[in-house]
Amino acid sequence: MTTNEVANQMVDLWRQGKGELVHETMYAENVKSMEPNANMFPIVMEGLEAVKGKMTAFQSGIEEFHGMTISDPIVAGSFFSLTWKVDATFKGRGRTNFEEICVYQVQDDKIVLEQFFY
Repeated sequence: MTTNEVANQMVDLWRQGKGELVHETMYAENVKSMEPNANMFPIVMEGLEAVKGKMTAFQSGIEEFHGMTISDPIVAGSFFSLTWKVDATFKGRGRTNFEEICVYQVQDDKIVLEQFFY
């Protein structure tokens, strides 16, 4: 698959509410995840199980989910980026709206890097 195909498939799965399939089918075993700070998660995590665990921890912190918007991807070479907007009530923190820019790298048809800016 091309980077464009990977990007569009990922966005389609999230929009269909099938985000769990993204990690199961589209991420490499050696994926690296980078956050801008260590407020919620370590700045760098490596490996598919660690990244899946991070998503599980994030989701378990949500008391009520109100909505999400994901942009169409912008592709350049082996990278693509998109924006997320999330509206959720988090346990102990109340309702929050946040936006982030996400950058992904694709190698051999799999996502090998995800980096978030918020």
